[in-house]
Amino acid sequence: MALFSFYNVRKPRRFEHKPIYWDPRKEALEERIHKAKREMGILPDGPEDYKPSIKGTFIEGTRHLRKSKSKGEDVQNRIYRNMRLLLVLAVLAMLFWYLFLK
Repeated sequence: MALFSFYNVRKPRRFEHKPIYWDPRKEALEERIHKAKREMGILPDGPEDYKPSIKGTFIEGTRHLRKSKSKGEDVQNRIYRNMRLLLVLAVLAMLFWYLFLK
């Protein structure tokens, strides 16, 4: 009478939508028309126009991320540092176990 099992975890079904008909030329034409109307001032600016100004504002708004960006650190460097720290902690734990608990 098991209520929970780690071995038979059901995976969620994936959503797969296959369009019936898609015309890339028509979509490109509509995008060009929409862009031209925005440039002429007929249509107001949409949210996609603000994406370049929003990109990177989170990093600039936080002190520690701005500091790491100014040092030139990236995600790979942080992952490497974390793995090195875990390795050192594991070695120290094994050394502690060998010297004091064995």
